[in-house]
Amino acid sequence: MEDHDIRDYDFTDAAWESLYDAVDDTQFLDKDAQLIYNSLRHRLKIRSFGDYLKRYIYEKAGLTESFSDIPLKEYQLIIRSAFSDNHTPASFTATTAKLSALSKNWLTQQTVKRNVVFLLGFGLNMSVDDVNMFLTKALREQEINPKNPFEVICWYCYHKRFNYLKFEQLWRIYNETQPNALDMGHFYGEQTVGVRHSMHSIHDDATLIAHLAKLQATENMSAMSFTARKCFDSLYDEARELIAKMYNAYEDTEYEEAVQEYIHRLSFNDRLFDSEKQKRIEQFRSKKKVFSKDDITESDMEYIICAAIPTDRHGKLTPSKASRLNEQFAGRRFSRQRIGDILSGKIEVTRFELITLNFFVFSQKLDTYPDPKERYLKFYKTTDEILERCFLGKMYIQNPYECFVLMCILSDDPLGTYADVWELSYHQ
Repeated sequence: MEDHDIRDYDFTDAAWESLYDAVDDTQFLDKDAQLIYNSLRHRLKIRSFGDYLKRYIYEKAGLTESFSDIPLKEYQLIIRSAFSDNHTPASFTATTAKLSALSKNWLTQQTVKRNVVFLLGFGLNMSVDDVNMFLTKALREQEINPKNPFEVICWYCYHKRFNYLKFEQLWRIYNETQPNALDMGHFYGEQTVGVRHSMHSIHDDATLIAHLAKLQATENMSAMSFTARKCFDSLYDEARELIAKMYNAYEDTEYEEAVQEYIHRLSFNDRLFDSEKQKRIEQFRSKKKVFSKDDITESDMEYIICAAIPTDRHGKLTPSKASRLNEQFAGRRFSRQRIGDILSGKIEVTRFELITLNFFVFSQKLDTYPDPKERYLKFYKTTDEILERCFLGKMYIQNPYECFVLMCILSDDPLGTYADVWELSYHQ
């Protein structure tokens, strides 16, 4: 294995070790939640955006010193020199901040805004693959968005190896271009993969501007991923059906007890004939609630998936910062508020929602996949397929939350283990 490959693997190596050490422990079946929690808290290192940026610079600059011995100022110097050589400013917008201060922030911060990655793409002369790596792994977000004019122009410049000055020219042309008067309803009703294919047909400035005119005609109203939303809706519906099935199974048990109690009480009524008693029993049974997918709300989804997270007296989830895994999970929970915002189109679907929903679906398929390893492999494969379809990258073991669900799916009771770890994070 080449040096580059070894360094590239370093970030994931510890994560895989954490997973294997937890699930291979002889006590995993009995203490799965505690072992997973300990692994997430004490073994799995959280990699910051700065870590990814340092590694990238280390590799591209061909540094030979030990990775851990490189001083921060050397990375800053490399960034300033590269930005100067590539005619890249410190920001896409006017700023009084100096590149030295900004570069220090980029190298030390846990995360950055998405536009910082695009700026670094120009400043460090990145390829399209480099930029997408930062977006999906360092930021845990979508690849370059083919429906966002700004990002399309950036993509075109990276693809053609144009510098920032060319980007400025194209961005100015875009802002001066009149929207295409054609009906673009079909264009934006396409899945993201279709729009991405259209983007990849761009081969020169003229076809780029024509493509941008189509994008501008929509006034960015459809910039969100149609494919990701479609995948979310499909998984969400499947999850709702499974929850309805869970409710009905519980209702069957509870209701049968109530029926038996009703029959017992009728047995003492000597004034009714047996035929009348039987009629009343049938009427009682007919009143049983039968849940369907449409009965399942955002609150039901939160109740099932976030069952172990404490709530206040109003039924609202305890703030995420109270969890000792808040940093590992980036403050994200499958709350009714988040679900509602997605359904109403207020926020974009992310890999977190897709992974969580698919995990829940698989947690209810224990009869289909009784063998944990088979379940794990199938879950891993289908999740990768979903994420790649949405251009969100594959499952990434270094992402603590994704490592977490992979460990849970290997337990005898994935959803129960998932809940137990969340509970431990609030009480230990």
